[in-house]
Amino acid sequence: MKVSRTLRSTCLSALLAVAGSALAAERLPVLDVESLQPTREQRIATLNTVELLRRHHYNRIQLNDALSSEIFDSYLKQLDPQRSLFTAADIKEFERHRYSMDDLLLKGDLSVGFAMHRRQIERANQRLIFITSMLSQGIEELDFTTDQQIQIDREKADWPADQQALDELWHAQLKDEVLRLRLAGRDDQRIDELLKRRYQSQQTRLSQTRGEDIFQNYLNAFAMVYDPHTQYMSPENAENFDINMSLSLEGIGAVLQSDNEFTKIVRLVPAGPAEKSQQLAPADRIIGVAQGEGEMVDVVGWRLDEVVKLIRGPKGSSLTLEVIPASNPATDMTSRLVRLTREAVKLEDQAAKANVLDIREQGRDYRIGVIEVPGFYIDFRAYRRGDPDYRSTTRDVRRLLQELEEKSVDAVVLDLRNNGGGSLQEATELTGLFIDRGPTVLVRDAQGQVQVLDDPGVGTAYNGPLAVMVNRLSASASEIFAGAMQDYGRALVIGEPTFGKGTVQSIQPLNHGELKLTLAKFYRVSGQSTQNRGVIPDITFPSLLETTDIGESALPRALPWDTIAPAQYRMDRQLAPLIRQLAERHEERAARDPDFTYTMARIELNRAMRERQFLPLNEAKRREEQQAFEQKLLDLENRRREARGEEHLTSLEREDPFLDAGNTPLTGESDDKDDDPFLAETGNILIDLLRLTEQVAAAS
Repeated sequence: MKVSRTLRSTCLSALLAVAGSALAAERLPVLDVESLQPTREQRIATLNTVELLRRHHYNRIQLNDALSSEIFDSYLKQLDPQRSLFTAADIKEFERHRYSMDDLLLKGDLSVGFAMHRRQIERANQRLIFITSMLSQGIEELDFTTDQQIQIDREKADWPADQQALDELWHAQLKDEVLRLRLAGRDDQRIDELLKRRYQSQQTRLSQTRGEDIFQNYLNAFAMVYDPHTQYMSPENAENFDINMSLSLEGIGAVLQSDNEFTKIVRLVPAGPAEKSQQLAPADRIIGVAQGEGEMVDVVGWRLDEVVKLIRGPKGSSLTLEVIPASNPATDMTSRLVRLTREAVKLEDQAAKANVLDIREQGRDYRIGVIEVPGFYIDFRAYRRGDPDYRSTTRDVRRLLQELEEKSVDAVVLDLRNNGGGSLQEATELTGLFIDRGPTVLVRDAQGQVQVLDDPGVGTAYNGPLAVMVNRLSASASEIFAGAMQDYGRALVIGEPTFGKGTVQSIQPLNHGELKLTLAKFYRVSGQSTQNRGVIPDITFPSLLETTDIGESALPRALPWDTIAPAQYRMDRQLAPLIRQLAERHEERAARDPDFTYTMARIELNRAMRERQFLPLNEAKRREEQQAFEQKLLDLENRRREARGEEHLTSLEREDPFLDAGNTPLTGESDDKDDDPFLAETGNILIDLLRLTEQVAAAS
């Protein structure tokens, strides 16, 4: 980080020792880190976890010195992801344990893991006292006229050399935080109040750290070197804590995960309050939660499980989230308020539904049937009690296909965008609606044995032209279905590369908590894994989501993509020769389409913003950068409006070009299917397919 070694004439270490300690004694609780020690039950749970992973994890990794080094790095990253707490001296002290983690875990010895975490708590406490003491001097005392810079991402930065280097880093971080809030439109008084409350709250929560928290973090650092979906769950969290901290469906309907000091939305549950609001999107960051008409609680720096407790609540109750949209640049703290009512998501609300797109092309009218499939669901209770009318994805899609054929549609789109998966049985049975019997997916276990799941039924429910739409949030069962459609040559797969979740987990009870571990892997009938790479579309659409941060490939130590022997199946090869021509026609249209050209330009602008390594701590320069970015956004939006024949905007103050008129994040999808440019383009691609097929038939 480029910082001045002399910060005006203030001796920051002295400030920490004097002003900070006085303020801490007055307002902040005292830490008792020495009382945080492992228990007998935790040591036994460690031994059980070691044995389960050694014997049953899909990877069959040996617990040796090489893995010990990975555990060490994993734990360090978990404790100090931005290298802003530990000094180089701390790391040197820890390094002597790099190759002994395996031996300690084999003995159930947790002493080193607890000691490292206690040091992290002490350092975090020092940082909070330091920054609170700086705030007590007044924001106006911070100098924003220097040429000082701060490194944006310190994940691979050098560790601060000593306490003075930490002081300088923390001082720069405070200035950066104040600047972000100023640029988001907050005045100094509000900033001062917000930051004081935030840091005092974080210090209080730090003082409430329990030995169970340390144990869970340490054991997870160990478990997750096997793969990111293998995880230890403490007794308290075993019921409601999974890899992404999925909220109960009787809540807001969102899946959350930690993102450094923020809580980030991973995906929205179909038909949940969050999705229905049309004001939230994946990668949005939640920074505040208010109950009903109550005061907004700042949750920056909170643990994920604590944020989830705030968000959960009784059905019918309301809450307000303060959210930084994913569309903001990483440095833009401008937020918006989203009011939601907690409710249970009903099966019928998540059910597949259909509509018809009417498209006129070259003097001819076409009807494209669209079936939106939010998830792979089945009413297991009704199914098990023998109810002949039980609901399921396959049953609903079969009925909708019949209804669309009665409306004389020319082709069908199955829209699996944002479909996070669900029942494997339903993925297999849905595949069976479009193929005349055959294998649907392969499952390989840790012993190398392969189970073939297939569709035993004869006949199909629909034989016409078919496209499957996917995006980065199409995962698991969605990938199995889309992959089968692609392998059989039964449908065009259109959209973005999918999530890449191709592994199977099982939860094993321990004497103390539970262990979720990966036992098997999914493979397509072609023998390709859906893991890590996902399903690559035949025709690719751009995405406004930052896909490098979303998906299996973004997770540390994700299992790799690989192949096994294919299953025996018959591929329809009529589509393959046409894909190149279809892609060329799509690209010609996209080049003339204002929404597509805007999206591509916005992706490039976002990429340029992400590639920056340093930010100025000079307020004038920072504002100049923000204004330049906003001008580029305005220019992009006005070019799009001009191509549409719409009136230009004079500024971004009244309308964010990344939102449509309904305040909906523009991700290429819309609640109104007639206004969805990507769906409309998929319809055009299917029309191209119909016309090319007619030409081939005429030529033969």
